[in-house]
Amino acid sequence: MKKIIILIMGISILLSGCGTGLFAKPISTMTATLPPPTEPATVTPTFTVTPTFTASPIPTATWVHQGPENVYVPIILYHWIAVSPINSQYYVSPEKFDEEMKLLHDWGYTTITTELLIKSITEGADLPPRPILITFDDGHLNNYTAAFPIMKKYGFTGVLYIIANYMGTDNYMNADQIKEMAAAGWEVGSHSISHMDLTSLEPYRQRLEVVESRTLLEQALGVPILTIAYPFGISDPGVIDYAHFANYIGGMSLGFTYDQGISNLYTLQRRDIKGTYDVKQFAAFLPWQGDPVFLPTDTPTPTVRPSRTPVPTYTWVPTKTPAP
Repeated sequence: MKKIIILIMGISILLSGCGTGLFAKPISTMTATLPPPTEPATVTPTFTVTPTFTASPIPTATWVHQGPENVYVPIILYHWIAVSPINSQYYVSPEKFDEEMKLLHDWGYTTITTELLIKSITEGADLPPRPILITFDDGHLNNYTAAFPIMKKYGFTGVLYIIANYMGTDNYMNADQIKEMAAAGWEVGSHSISHMDLTSLEPYRQRLEVVESRTLLEQALGVPILTIAYPFGISDPGVIDYAHFANYIGGMSLGFTYDQGISNLYTLQRRDIKGTYDVKQFAAFLPWQGDPVFLPTDTPTPTVRPSRTPVPTYTWVPTKTPAP
């Protein structure tokens, strides 16, 4: 009987230790701790950029190759840009000068240099569709105080023809002012030493006025002096020979044509602009017309009369003196 009881107890112990599930332990209930709910993610919207359409710039007019030999380029001439104290036709008021420069700008003119003009004549070169040279004789101070800022406003440059002995005197530009304009793209040329009719002088004096004036100006200004404008637009073969001898690349005279070429390389044609012209009359001189909307509607158009080269007056005329 003891053996039976012992056997039964052994079997019970064995079964309770083997985990067969016959005497399963109670399964503990596990409570899962869930993380707190998170806020919905903020979605950053992706914007589609609407392209901004920029107006295409107005294309720059194509420059055209002209020359060699004959080219068509107007050259205009001014003296004083000021109100005349004596009602002289050689004074153009700053207001009228501004109107004329504005018209050139509105009608598509582009200023070029004498160097480019002469290159087009001698070799051929690309020129803008409406090229023009704007020149100033004598070197008056108002070329710096009035003409310079007005032309700068319209993107123009010009050519200054300086009388060597007048530079830095009362009401004439000094070297620093001329250098400032040259640094801004202006050209400088010779207008002789003393502004006399060169054809009336003895050869030695012609040489001084034409050849030495270039040397004096280059030394004073430190810029190349490439061309000469003859006082009063007057020259003769002897004067032109000295211009060649001085190595000028060209010379300025007066005239009514815009044809420039090999035959008049040392007598390039310039039209002098008078203070008596209104803007409509000025426009009539231009070889290429533009939109008339840029012209005043209430200005009468006067009859165009040809300009006249003034007869020079002198306080001293050299007598015959032997050449050095």
